[in-house]
Amino acid sequence: MTKTILILGATGGVGGAVARVLLRRGWTVRALARDPVKAAAAWGAAPGPDWRRGDAMRRDDVSEAAAGASVILHGVNPPGYSDWDRLVLPMIDNTIAAARSAGGARILLPGTVYNYDPAALSLVDETAPQEPASRKGAIRVELERRLLAAAPDVPSLVVRAGDFFGPGVRQSWFAQSLAKTPLTRILNPGRPGIGHAWAYLPDLAEAMARLLELPSGHLQPAERVQFAGIWDGDGRQMAAAIRRAVNRPDLPERRFPWWLMRLLAPFGGFPREVMEVRPFWRHALAFDNRRLVELIGEEPRTPLETAVAEALAAA
Repeated sequence: MTKTILILGATGGVGGAVARVLLRRGWTVRALARDPVKAAAAWGAAPGPDWRRGDAMRRDDVSEAAAGASVILHGVNPPGYSDWDRLVLPMIDNTIAAARSAGGARILLPGTVYNYDPAALSLVDETAPQEPASRKGAIRVELERRLLAAAPDVPSLVVRAGDFFGPGVRQSWFAQSLAKTPLTRILNPGRPGIGHAWAYLPDLAEAMARLLELPSGHLQPAERVQFAGIWDGDGRQMAAAIRRAVNRPDLPERRFPWWLMRLLAPFGGFPREVMEVRPFWRHALAFDNRRLVELIGEEPRTPLETAVAEALAAA
């Protein structure tokens, strides 16, 4: 396998984290961006990807950038997480076509919890029924169905994980609610006593890199694994870790205004989008990582205290 990857979404959290890990491991990393100059400037002084001009909505752009790649990371979402019904599926179709034109590059997809109904199950493994209760979840199920249909000609790897957080992750519940800067309070979307799964992106990216570097034949044509991440068993540990990291035991905590989101949801926009994920804060949903451990051994795991401190330091 050639160690060349095309990353769609390298300016985002998971795409950027995977790019950094693979660059350190000697991979050739390409990244598609509508404005490569701006993307390269935002990357900083460290060695970065080979930025290619293009748009994930244009099939020819993706196919041209994917030539010679063995992996395509599909980490791109519609801007502002809007227009899911119009943009998500055409983008994955473009990625599948590009992977096929590259001779069967494996598509790496960061998976989500949206495919599931958290009121109906509490543990996700690769056999868990995908019966989403939301519009966004139904689209994610169809996205994965298309990946399954493309195998084995186009192999895929879906790595499911909880809510992302970590250095440079700006669009997340951690960065935009619990630890929003300037940090004057903790706005907690969870409920006391309800567990929640978190994925520290440097750990998730390391796990993805190890999976991609497995010898040929270890991964199934359509592999599905779960990344357990950091489990906040009672919904209080993340807030407590934030207080300890900033040495402010009296940092006030407020409940996220779900009542306001519910009132505004009929008008669309952010309130409607956020109400679709509310069930994942009302019910505990954990990830069974046995298949991941079977493939790579122990899951990468940064202690919660260290992960939170590093995320806050980079804010």
